Amino acid sequence: MRALLAFSRGVDWFNTQLSVVANWLVLFAVVISAGNAASRYLFSESSNGWLEIQWYLFAGMVLLGGPYTLKMNEHVRVDLIYGMSSERTQIWIDIVGGILFLLPICVILTYFTWPWFVESWRIGEASSNAGGLVRWPVKLILPVGFILMALQGVSEIIKRIAALEHVIDIEFKYEKPLQ
Repeated sequence: MRALLAFSRGVDWFNTQLSVVANWLVLFAVVISAGNAASRYLFSESSNGWLEIQWYLFAGMVLLGGPYTLKMNEHVRVDLIYGMSSERTQIWIDIVGGILFLLPICVILTYFTWPWFVESWRIGEASSNAGGLVRWPVKLILPVGFILMALQGVSEIIKRIAALEHVIDIEFKYEKPLQ
């Protein structure tokens, strides 16, 4: 269990570092959006590349920030039973949900997005819009993001199992939604 918890800490640390990158992408997207709007309205100049880079940055925000959101237990879940359950039951729901839903969908999405990226990179795919950007970098973010989410899912499962065995204490920051 000690080695698994060390692995979990490594994944947590790595995804925490990427969450900082995701936060910076928010700032860059805002600055680019404001600059593009100002350029469009003040000088009647704009570029499809500026619009596309905003989409790329948004993809980075979501796919690089998502694993950290899972780590912080701030992800979206259906709260029919979870909020009323004991901590032990919540841990079991997290384990079962991670194994049955999170990990399989991450594997499936990685499986389907990796060839999509490889083909885009191989042919040097670019946007069909005038002034558009190459597409492979944003397509690379997809499988990388799903791999990172799967790794964070494994980390969370490891921590939940350790908590069930009373090896570690888990602090839940879960806030029940307002009804």
